[in-house]
Amino acid sequence: MITQVHTLIALVHDRPGVLHRIVTLLRRRGYNIVSLSVGRSETPGISRLTLAVSVDDATQVVKQLDRLVEVIGVADTTDAATVVRETALLKVKAVVTALTDIAEQTLAAGGRVLDLGPEEVIVEITDAPEKVEQFVAAMRRFGIAELMRTGRLAMLRGRTPRVLEAPNDYRAQADGAPTEEAA
Repeated sequence: MITQVHTLIALVHDRPGVLHRIVTLLRRRGYNIVSLSVGRSETPGISRLTLAVSVDDATQVVKQLDRLVEVIGVADTTDAATVVRETALLKVKAVVTALTDIAEQTLAAGGRVLDLGPEEVIVEITDAPEKVEQFVAAMRRFGIAELMRTGRLAMLRGRTPRVLEAPNDYRAQADGAPTEEAA
């Protein structure tokens, strides 16, 4: 069976050590993390995590993550209708004769030129991971001095599945409604 990159989305409590526990669990089980992005969600106290992991079957990864106390919910979105984006910053070596070509290719790919230096140009692109990879490959002919990629960010299209919704007590706090303790 060929190893596939699976995209998982998880809702986790925003507390110190949560990311360490998740990464440690994956490391101990021998799962290869392709990318990991985490940040605040729409609900205070909860973060949304996008994890790309290289495994034959993500079912076991989902089960293991779901057992962690800090994980509120996790879903494998690999085969679901999902918007997936990645951002890359590239510092491209730019001789004067190549500046126009670099700028044109960047704009054609939907990217932006952020900084024009005397010897290097910094460009940015945000798109599907495959498109970002194609753009990076196209820039390699000029010479890449530095490259930084964010990793995948993913969001399911349509209604958010229940497993990825914040618990009612957290949603009430986000909406400004009094919680049971405050009432």
